[in-house]
Amino acid sequence: MPARLSRGRAPRVLVTGVGGAPGFDLARSLARLGCHVIAVDADPLAAGLHLPGVSARVAARAHDSGYPQSMLAICDSLRPDVLMSTVEQELNALIAMRAPLADRGVQTWLPSPAAVEACIDKAVFARVLAHAGVPSPATFLPEHLDKVPPGPLVVKPRFGQGGKDVYRCTTRRQAQMLCELVDRPIVQPRLVGWEFTADCLVDHDHRASVILRRRLLVKGGLSMVSETFDDREVEARVIEALAATGIVGACCVQGFCCPSDTSQPRVVITEANARVAGGFPLAEAAGADLVGQTLNAHLGRPVDHGRLTYQPGVRLTKYVETLTCRTSEPAHLDMRNIRTARPGGGVQ
Repeated sequence: MPARLSRGRAPRVLVTGVGGAPGFDLARSLARLGCHVIAVDADPLAAGLHLPGVSARVAARAHDSGYPQSMLAICDSLRPDVLMSTVEQELNALIAMRAPLADRGVQTWLPSPAAVEACIDKAVFARVLAHAGVPSPATFLPEHLDKVPPGPLVVKPRFGQGGKDVYRCTTRRQAQMLCELVDRPIVQPRLVGWEFTADCLVDHDHRASVILRRRLLVKGGLSMVSETFDDREVEARVIEALAATGIVGACCVQGFCCPSDTSQPRVVITEANARVAGGFPLAEAAGADLVGQTLNAHLGRPVDHGRLTYQPGVRLTKYVETLTCRTSEPAHLDMRNIRTARPGGGVQ
């Protein structure tokens, strides 16, 4: 059942993972829409806990046994209407918590376990897209290195995120050595071309709106400078990837546009995430009401795809800013669950 809000009352939205760019920007966008934001992260040093006006809470890490209890305790205390996750590693736990969250009046919009697996596990993602006939890089596990074609290669974590521990090499021998350094690695041929991200919203009827942006400058896996563009073939491949994985809600898809003089298809899809992307504010700057329509769907209202159109040629530059400088913890930050966080452990 959709959340029942008193007339004129601002929705109370719990956002997880506010230490990362997706959660930080989502919390800030919701606050600008007039929502009361409950900002949650497993790291007490997360920047999003210091956003003005939010109710900040520290929760257990997604894989800790105390995670469900800590999240439900926050819900009991602050009574959110909606929960929006930006941490894919917690999605399966949240799926298992649907009933107790619903009992507390907390609305979620979560993908299926199969969609979560396809987004988290890059080997599964490659297999799902290959089965659906969507162009994606050939993907090999370390035990199949003898089948890797000659040429430039990429070695990356099978369950990685944020561009961490991604290495380039030129030979199978080098790839074999890198596989010993990378946790649960995969090996793929290195793509030639330019990279894009699609910010997407897939409604309850599986209709998708897609906002395309070219990644012009990437640091640590995060698009720091990007520009919107329009391309019907890229849009079609993105929608095919969304359908193949079964993702719903706000999500993102990444890929490459390859030049015609290579053996690769023109558009190759490399990964998908069942959450907003770190650069999604460009979609909104270009005219798409991505956060507003996502919130509508959480509250049981229809998604207006007419408000998800956008203007090509809009460029966004992200930067590091000083958010706060204090000598002690702010009064609004509830540190009671700090024992569940691991120093230096990063976002949930």
